[in-house]
Amino acid sequence: MDLNTTDDDLAFRDQVRAFFDAELPADLRRKVLNHLRLDKADYVRWHKILARQGWVAPGWPVEFGGTGWTPVQRHIFEEECARAGTPPILPFGVNMVAPVIMAFGSQEQKDHFLPRILSCEDWWCQGYSEPGAGSDLASLKTTAVRGSDADGDHYIVNGQKTWTTLAQHADMIFCLVRTDTGVRKQEGISFLLIDMHTPGITVRPIVMLDEDHEVNEVFFDNVRVPAANLVGQENRGWTYAKYLLGHERTGIAAVGRSKRELGRLKRLSMREQKGGRPLLEDPLFAAKVADLEIELMALEMTVLRVLADAARPPGPEASVLKVRGTEIQQRLTELMVEAAGPMALPFDEDYLAGAREHSLVDDDFAAPLLAHYFNYRKTSIYGGSNEIQRNIISQMILGL
Repeated sequence: MDLNTTDDDLAFRDQVRAFFDAELPADLRRKVLNHLRLDKADYVRWHKILARQGWVAPGWPVEFGGTGWTPVQRHIFEEECARAGTPPILPFGVNMVAPVIMAFGSQEQKDHFLPRILSCEDWWCQGYSEPGAGSDLASLKTTAVRGSDADGDHYIVNGQKTWTTLAQHADMIFCLVRTDTGVRKQEGISFLLIDMHTPGITVRPIVMLDEDHEVNEVFFDNVRVPAANLVGQENRGWTYAKYLLGHERTGIAAVGRSKRELGRLKRLSMREQKGGRPLLEDPLFAAKVADLEIELMALEMTVLRVLADAARPPGPEASVLKVRGTEIQQRLTELMVEAAGPMALPFDEDYLAGAREHSLVDDDFAAPLLAHYFNYRKTSIYGGSNEIQRNIISQMILGL
């Protein structure tokens, strides 16, 4: 792996920076850089700006609308997104279900769904976790029974999904469902694409510790799904699910965003404390920041090694990225709250939601930090808990 930045790479970085300077709306930049809440319109607006430029799906093959960038260019792009403060491109369509459709879907599914993902005409969510089937995902109970009538082949889906991120906005959900109860649990699962506007689907909010409605319960009551929306073969969904999770776990590492937040932590801890010197001048706190920065540098090198092996999809090494990436993200939020001290404690919901320009605590820099800390408690759980990832590493990489 060659880590030297070429003149072409530097020119590419300048091109990306110039585009962001010209096209990233100031209100979106402010929200992202200040940890304020984004709504659906914010995500869709930025998605469509990137789609017009042809940059919304850098990881896709060119024939499906990808950019053809090298792994280094993709890494540069992610870094520049973080530096500029762009809203994230939500992964459920672009980075999760799209690779599965490309690899295992029918030509009709590719022709229909992929352009709609690129244009953000469809907003996707993920139907994996269930009550009692989170880390042990293969224990899922949601059923899909196939039948046929005058309207054609279809599945009748019944069951419940939970922790479904942003399902309140979704047009489509990719769902793991049980289609055979008489075999080993991993062998009886199928992968369905379900229209969220179908009768029988109910979405109920789950409000998290940060008082935001980000995740949901989704209930299926005799939901009719065309058999044409089955991806690949019936009862092979576990294979497709593992393929998808490799793509998800690689993206969770979020090195560029963590590098930006590390800079924010340093700026925060360089502010003068009342009656004393900046916290970053304290040797104990400075050592914590230095240790974290070293861990982040090591993670970045590991991500680049994975990206450089573009000939194959992410394998069990994605679990390493997921564990270390989420631990670093959580540590960053912890140190920010420590650096802000009591100024991070008041919870100003109106300011976070953009209803007020400045926070009640008269410290806009510190005001969002506690909500940000609470929100990031989930990162070590979603995408497969870090405990499960360590099992995968020990079995699939170390051979234990």
